[in-house]
Amino acid sequence: MRTDTLFYELFQTFHSLLFELIGQPDTAADDYEFVSVEVKEKAFRFDGIFLAAATEKPIIFAEVQFQSKRDFYWALIAEISMYLNQYQPEQDWQAVAIFAQRSCDPGELHHYREFFASKRILRIYLEDWLERDTTSLGIAIVQLILSSETKAPKLAKQLEVQVQQEANPLLREEVVKFIETVLVYKFPQLSRKEIEAMFTLDDLKQTRVYQDARQEGRQEGRQEGMQQALQKAILRQLSRKFGQITTEVKSQVETLPTPQLENLTESLLDFASINDLETWLREND
Repeated sequence: MRTDTLFYELFQTFHSLLFELIGQPDTAADDYEFVSVEVKEKAFRFDGIFLAAATEKPIIFAEVQFQSKRDFYWALIAEISMYLNQYQPEQDWQAVAIFAQRSCDPGELHHYREFFASKRILRIYLEDWLERDTTSLGIAIVQLILSSETKAPKLAKQLEVQVQQEANPLLREEVVKFIETVLVYKFPQLSRKEIEAMFTLDDLKQTRVYQDARQEGRQEGRQEGMQQALQKAILRQLSRKFGQITTEVKSQVETLPTPQLENLTESLLDFASINDLETWLREND
């Protein structure tokens, strides 16, 4: 699962999620803007940076790690140092290292022990949140990401109840997309109908790809608008599922007529790998 991309989108959607994880109130997120910043030289890119206009609030560097990486802290501190040198901000800084499990944490570096002792580098272990009761949609999605295959269906149905009670329709749509993405990654062997049976929101009865595209097409008010919207939505969903899509595959999708694009929206949840997509494109050429 591409957790760096997924958590970047989670932080964008749920602005207070990071602050919930570090035990601060939702209001602590006020005045912060979440951005992705590339640092030059070796082109480091942080998973996300929280920037506040107020100089008394620290810059917060957030890094998510779901696998063991021996040089994690070496790289993190190097990136922070390069950022500070390049941008020379007035604000103080703090780093939040978010690990799926304690086993992913390589342990403190004695070279930077003051950073750990002062909690300038704060460590969060998401496994600690797995069994907690929560009303936060952001935390609930994190629990779904971390859950085992046996527990995921139950958590998905609990999320269904939560999202139906959400008053903001745009946020409801975002949550449904997150859940769909997580289930597709977690159950690549299941068909679309099997995933629908697991999670029964009407938004997932027909894939979000098709719904979003159809709505965009209606707003365009013409067939070309529908086709372009479908292409855009399908490519976005394929990128979520498989990472970067090759230029060749992108070109093949963009040449499909609307009926085949509609068929592809119905089939893509069945794809377990990029090879399945390429096979489908060959068979429907």
